[in-house]
Amino acid sequence: MGEKFKEWSARLTLMLFVSMACIMLTPFGSQAAKKSDISKYALVFDSQYYYDNNPDVAAVYGNDYNKLLAHYINNGVSEGRNASAVFNAKAYKENNPDLQSAYGNNWAGYHEHFAAFGINENRIALPGKNSNNKNNNNNNANKTANVNPGNVIGIYATKYDAKIPRANNVAVAASRINGVVVKKGEDFSFNATILPRTTANGYVNAPIFINKQHGMGIGGGVCQVSSTLYAAMLSAGLPATERHPHSLKVPYIPEGMDATIAGNTLDLRFTNTFDYAIVIGAVADNGTLTVSISRY
Repeated sequence: MGEKFKEWSARLTLMLFVSMACIMLTPFGSQAAKKSDISKYALVFDSQYYYDNNPDVAAVYGNDYNKLLAHYINNGVSEGRNASAVFNAKAYKENNPDLQSAYGNNWAGYHEHFAAFGINENRIALPGKNSNNKNNNNNNANKTANVNPGNVIGIYATKYDAKIPRANNVAVAASRINGVVVKKGEDFSFNATILPRTTANGYVNAPIFINKQHGMGIGGGVCQVSSTLYAAMLSAGLPATERHPHSLKVPYIPEGMDATIAGNTLDLRFTNTFDYAIVIGAVADNGTLTVSISRY
């Protein structure tokens, strides 16, 4: 009996060790078992924002999207850290008691709800905020109210300086793609949609990249809109038929998620491969650009 007990105890110890090792080696810890939950967190998570605003985390993980997202899921949410410039899970839960009965402590659910509904319902999602009211005095009429928010399939947000000239170009380009419907099998061209970058079309002079050098040009900043759209496409699982990286690193989005445009030579394009029409939502507000892709 003693020998059998020792054998059983040894096996149990080994099983526990293996189980713990697997958990430790999994990027998302115990939550990795639910990939659908990870995708819900990712709907709201802005890795560049998280990197910029959490230097203690950045010092350990660098600007690695997967590691930053893993930290946010496993630690950041419970520590009350913001997922992006527009969302804090604890604040969203505390300020929306109607959601608490539905989600309880299901943090992934709060993230999904905000991406699908809350962002368009102006729900309180930040600490110390009385509302998420949008200021639309930036040429960006908020057409996303015409979109069924429950059908969001991809979303991404980036930050910009709202006090410099390029902010005008970000807002103008965002307003041009906002509310655009792309039917099943239809092609989309970012260049064609935002119109030529001229003063007549509302664009102003701002910094741009020219042959791997910093320069000035009409429409500088529109590439932040194309890059944020591309990131939303990645979130939605929508491949690009044409996409070009910048010649230099850009500060507002992780490397590999940017998409530059230039005149009529470089463009961001995609074909709607879904079995339904989609609609693009884009809002540039007080230094935050949010782009979404939804079922139409």
